[in-house]
Amino acid sequence: MSRVGKHPVHIPSDVAVVLLDQTLTAKGRLGTLSLVVGNEVDASIADGAVTISPKSDTKRSRAMWGTTRALVNNMVTGVSIGFSVNLEITGVGYRAQIQGGTLNLQLGYSHEIAFPIPGDVKISCERPTVITVSGADRQRVGQIAADIRAFRPPEPYKGKGIRYATETVRRKEGKKK
Repeated sequence: MSRVGKHPVHIPSDVAVVLLDQTLTAKGRLGTLSLVVGNEVDASIADGAVTISPKSDTKRSRAMWGTTRALVNNMVTGVSIGFSVNLEITGVGYRAQIQGGTLNLQLGYSHEIAFPIPGDVKISCERPTVITVSGADRQRVGQIAADIRAFRPPEPYKGKGIRYATETVRRKEGKKK
């Protein structure tokens, strides 16, 4: 039995959820997201909640039950509250700034890295060493944050690079004489 799938997803008052055929669409103040519900599960909207149930008792159907419920919950949360990922830059001379629709990163390379900001996410820099990626789609926000981090992941000796705010970097001891 899925422990995640059996809980209904409650719909906040500022979110409208519509089910047409196999497409579930959530619309809120932060935008509109849609999800195609697979063949293994059924979705229904009743009493201000979305309920997901498996069509059969196969292993795949039970797996998709919990997965679909989690995706629907992320959609509803995303269009009402949104998601954000904070990145920290560590290193002498390492910094970020936003110019127009581009995030410019100086990460110790001989050149500056220009990262174009996609339209579906919002990137902000409160300080030159802090980047915040936010948006309605949880997967997209996480992927953009991972792409930015990949330009210079943190190294284990001095900890220089771009890291998630919640990440801890295991440090190694350097060479001894």
